[in-house]
Amino acid sequence: MEQVEMDMGLSDIRGSLEVVKMKRERKSSGGKYADDKTLSKKRQWEDDSDSLGVVKKALVVLTRLPDYKISALRPPTPLQFYSEDESLSTSESDSNLEPGNKSSGSDLSKLKNKRNTEICSKCSTRRTAVQNNNKIEPAPIIISTAFALCADETRNVRPDLPEQEVAVDMMVLARKKHMRWQRGKILEILTREDGRLKYKVSFEEKGKSLVSGHHIAYDNTPKLEQLYVGARVVVSCSENKFHFQTGILAELPSRKNRLRFLVFTDDHVPLYVGLPSLHLVCRPLENSLEDLPDSPHKSFMTRYLRDWPYPHLTQYKAGQNINVEFNGVQQRCEVKLVDSSLIQVVFQDDQQKEWIHRGSTRLEHMIRILKLRELEEEKNDSD
Repeated sequence: MEQVEMDMGLSDIRGSLEVVKMKRERKSSGGKYADDKTLSKKRQWEDDSDSLGVVKKALVVLTRLPDYKISALRPPTPLQFYSEDESLSTSESDSNLEPGNKSSGSDLSKLKNKRNTEICSKCSTRRTAVQNNNKIEPAPIIISTAFALCADETRNVRPDLPEQEVAVDMMVLARKKHMRWQRGKILEILTREDGRLKYKVSFEEKGKSLVSGHHIAYDNTPKLEQLYVGARVVVSCSENKFHFQTGILAELPSRKNRLRFLVFTDDHVPLYVGLPSLHLVCRPLENSLEDLPDSPHKSFMTRYLRDWPYPHLTQYKAGQNINVEFNGVQQRCEVKLVDSSLIQVVFQDDQQKEWIHRGSTRLEHMIRILKLRELEEEKNDSD
């Protein structure tokens, strides 16, 4: 019995000594055992993550967007004013499909075919197609967009600048006959009973005339800040450089017209000219259009200045056949050149060439759209 108790006591002592020995070894090793355990756990975690990486591999799936989403992502286009064409969209267009509508491919093709059929039938009744050499020519689009962005390029109000002096012995351009001005010298300035001034001019090419202030123009070149759309100007005649014609300034220089001035002479002829070709009328009427005789040209200029800087222009391409009024009759022409707001046409009958403004009422398409606008305005007024 005593021997057994002694053996148990010795075993306890040995166990205590082993525990003390382990603690000393752990302390002397600086926690190496704990570090080994941590490293083993880290390796195990890396092995697990490597195994998971094989399973969770990233995939890229390309899906074609439906047409309604593609239409929504497109940037908006500027508003256009159409003459014979309408917007190519109908109430049943596939761009109006709801996102949740799961239409099959066959349904979409049927819907598109139906839309194309409706568009074709509408175009056949609303647009003119002329067959020439087995070629069908669509009617042009009438657009109405801002002519320019800079205020100096769209100025249509007379600048508030001091008037230049008009004195005796001053060289001017004066009206000798209708649509014919010449260079001359002011001999005398007369004051009428009603207070109006009259200028007696002696022309270089013989003759004298007594004219009003809006029938004389400065002989010198004007400054750019003096000019504006709607200004009454005089330009040299193309047939004779010593003769001049009056007109209305219709465009100021911009990148769209390659830094030129557009002038409509009083006989509805459009001209692109440079600054040295312009001469300002000395004392223009408050409304320059009052100096024009009643005619289709006056109606055109009234509408043009009212719509500025959003004039209506037809869009043509070189080689296109169109109808243009000449001597009161619509005649067949071919577009030869397009120069900014002008087109050069060649009449088929006599091969005569002429420059015409793309918004002129001599164009058959422009006449049609103006009639449609008048009908719409009358309808709106009645409503």
